[in-house]
Amino acid sequence: MSNDPNPDPGWYYNTRTGQVEHGEVGRAIDRLGPYPDRATAERALQIARERTEAADKADRAWNSDDD
Repeated sequence: MSNDPNPDPGWYYNTRTGQVEHGEVGRAIDRLGPYPDRATAERALQIARERTEAADKADRAWNSDDD
């Protein structure tokens, strides 16, 4: 990684390693985030699952209105 003069202060969950990272450590393609703190980044997969379920529910509601 290059030395960024304005490093990202966020917390990330690395999907490849399963580790929480602070700032730009891993490759962007492998990261979820940024999150405001370590504890939230540790819940990244749960947060993603909850958001997917909410989006799926909204899609079902939208599609049922078309009937």
